[in-house]
Amino acid sequence: MALHFPDIDPVALRLGPFTVRWYALSYIAGLTGGWRYLRWLAEKSKAKISAVQIDDFLIWATFGVVLGGRLGYVLFYKPSYYLADPAQIVQLWHGGMSFHGGALGVIVALILYCRRHKLDILEFGDLLCCVVPLGLLFGRIANFINGELWGRVTDDSVPWAMIFPNAGPEPRHPSQLYEAGLEGLILLIILHFLWRNPAIRERRGTLAGAYLLGYGVARAISEFFRQPDDFLGFLWGGATMGQLLSVPLMIAGLIFIFRAKRAA
Repeated sequence: MALHFPDIDPVALRLGPFTVRWYALSYIAGLTGGWRYLRWLAEKSKAKISAVQIDDFLIWATFGVVLGGRLGYVLFYKPSYYLADPAQIVQLWHGGMSFHGGALGVIVALILYCRRHKLDILEFGDLLCCVVPLGLLFGRIANFINGELWGRVTDDSVPWAMIFPNAGPEPRHPSQLYEAGLEGLILLIILHFLWRNPAIRERRGTLAGAYLLGYGVARAISEFFRQPDDFLGFLWGGATMGQLLSVPLMIAGLIFIFRAKRAA
């Protein structure tokens, strides 16, 4: 009774030798949609950040996401493989991106950009964190379209269990959609409603802390349904790499929230 994965071509558009993949479109949609949403948030918040500065930061954020995401995957997930063949590191078309690495890349880009333009890092960071779940939403949907990062084996009691073409005949959780909902849509809505509260916006760092804590919790929950990578499997205490990497984010989120409250 399990559902079969829909036959979706990972290539969205073919123009002769030129191809555009859904995965690439998800990055474009996340970055451009986040850029427009960030401009709207800054305008409504009357933040001391100009539209031109947000436009310029888009380039910095793009490099932070791509470089950080790739290096994070190389260091966190497959260091020995890539150290044995460093040429593979730049071959992004073979896949392999880490959210935690991408997050670190964007944080570094944010700090450098704010220092260069003498902007309030916490003010900019709060608004930026409200935007990030939008990119996660598109990214996880692209994971589903590619039929990758599937979930753990389940039984017919889960009516939406799905058989993925490269994951064997067993029905599995469509964990990509769970992550799209938890890390993307739900977190996006929660942060938006928190941002609407002027008292929360005035406590600089609260929204950033709420995002870090919220993402860590959402990722830890979704990992219970996601199949760990074959080359890693389960780690300490049965935890996955995604759960272990989320613990520092949750701790940092709590620190941000309590420090912002104390400062206020």
